[in-house]
Order: sequence, then structure tokens, then C-alpha cells
Amino acid sequence: MAEMQTHTGSCACGAVAYEVDTDLEGLMECNCSHCYRKGFVLAFVSPDAFRVTQEGPQTEYTFNTHKIRHRFCDTCGVQSFARGEKRDGSPMVAVNIRTLTDIEPFSWTAQRVDGRSF
Repeated sequence: MAEMQTHTGSCACGAVAYEVDTDLEGLMECNCSHCYRKGFVLAFVSPDAFRVTQEGPQTEYTFNTHKIRHRFCDTCGVQSFARGEKRDGSPMVAVNIRTLTDIEPFSWTAQRVDGRSF
């Protein structure tokens, strides 16, 4: 089992930055129309494990059931995270681990999920 660590991340231009406590286990790569097109690999964490450290201008996007509020940087367009609810209604933050700045690219493993069929 991997160790829980605090990781840092940001959009491409740095206007939006964050810290997240995660063990990088249970990562998900989804084939829904949104995630697949953007190439997301997501870690789902509780809101208390996520902290925005630089909150530049952002735009919000929702789709499908509108339960997840996807945030992206107004300057560079990168979506670092989203806030929403799990299926059981509990709050969560979905972190795009491809925006983590302190891990080696492709040093993780993600489970592929058929979100297209939901």
C-alpha cells in the first residue's frame, strides 16, 4: 500500500495551484465524452484533503447530471480539479493528477472505467 503524501499541483501557467493529500491509489481514467477528450487521470479525495493555494481566475463547467463542478483556468485552460458529490452524495474533489508538479509523469497506474456507458 502506498503512503499518503502531500502533493502540489497547478495549471500550466500557475495561476491556479493546489495541495492534495493522497496516496495515488485508486486512480481512474474514464472514457466519458468529457474525461477522454481532456485526457484526465483522476484521484478522488475528501474536501479536507485538498487546499487551493493560488486561486487565479477560473470558469466552471458542468455536464450530464451537473453534480460535478469542473473548474478550469481562464488563462491557460487547464482543468486541475473539480468539486462535486460521489454517487452516495458525499462531497469529494476530483484531482487531475496530470497537473501534479511533484511526481514523475507515468509513475502511476490508473484503472480504466467505462464512464461512457453510465
